[in-house]
Amino acid sequence: MHNDQAAGLRAMQMKNHGESKVSSARKSKPVRVIAVASGKGGVGKTNVSVNLGVGLSKLGNRVLLMDADMGLANVDIMLGLQTKYNLSHVLDGEKTLKEIMVSAPGGLRVIPAASGVKRMAQLTPMENAGIINAFSELDGILDVLIVDTAAGIADSVVSFCRASQEVVVVVTDEPASMTDAYALIKVLSREYKLNNFKLLANMARSEKHGKMLFDKFSQVCEQFLEVSIEYLGTIPFDHDLRQSIQKQSPVTIANPMSESAKAFRKIAQDIDNWPIPTGVTGYLQFFVESLFQTPSE
Repeated sequence: MHNDQAAGLRAMQMKNHGESKVSSARKSKPVRVIAVASGKGGVGKTNVSVNLGVGLSKLGNRVLLMDADMGLANVDIMLGLQTKYNLSHVLDGEKTLKEIMVSAPGGLRVIPAASGVKRMAQLTPMENAGIINAFSELDGILDVLIVDTAAGIADSVVSFCRASQEVVVVVTDEPASMTDAYALIKVLSREYKLNNFKLLANMARSEKHGKMLFDKFSQVCEQFLEVSIEYLGTIPFDHDLRQSIQKQSPVTIANPMSESAKAFRKIAQDIDNWPIPTGVTGYLQFFVESLFQTPSE
């Protein structure tokens, strides 16, 4: 039944996609599409996504944060949100993305994922593409789309990284984090020809320590893989960050003068100063179309 529903949803979306393709390309404002990935879980990736989203929102951007951890959603928990609908309702054709979108602290808008729904963690590449295709209806109403991916290298992670303009990889100073981040970049570069990544050192002792992590990691990647790794920044793990997580409030809101909040704001400012997307890759349409170019084998 679910496959039939997904197929119906995709057919409807493809129809809308075709009808709006030309007008969308003419009218759309360039949208930044940023995937936040990690390889390993437990490195604070969702916390990074949420706080960067708040930082970018406070700079005047219309920011949409999508929880793309399909089976173990936690963006809503981080923000203390009570959500009634999520991406499973979109996949089943019951709701549109606009209908499940919720307002969150800091000026964010959030698209929640399902938690504890086994089938959502096992979507096929085409089902992931069906969800991504639904984003065509959001063209023109946002400036930045942040996609908080699942941990690991599942189909959904690969799909969302491929469909984004920028991939931010979050690492911490532990061997498993570095190894799994390397594995993710290896898959994306060798199998899907993605070769530009931004590295963010999270929960680091200091900025100097974060840069040392970056130097070590980027050296290995550029030696063995044909990729470019850029340093995005370092987030220190301070007491205020720990407290904000327990309070289910982003540190950029709960304690804006903390060292971690200052670091998030600096990185958000750097992202805001990235070159404005141009051409076809400057439109949210790119996020939709790129999933249909070379489906996963």
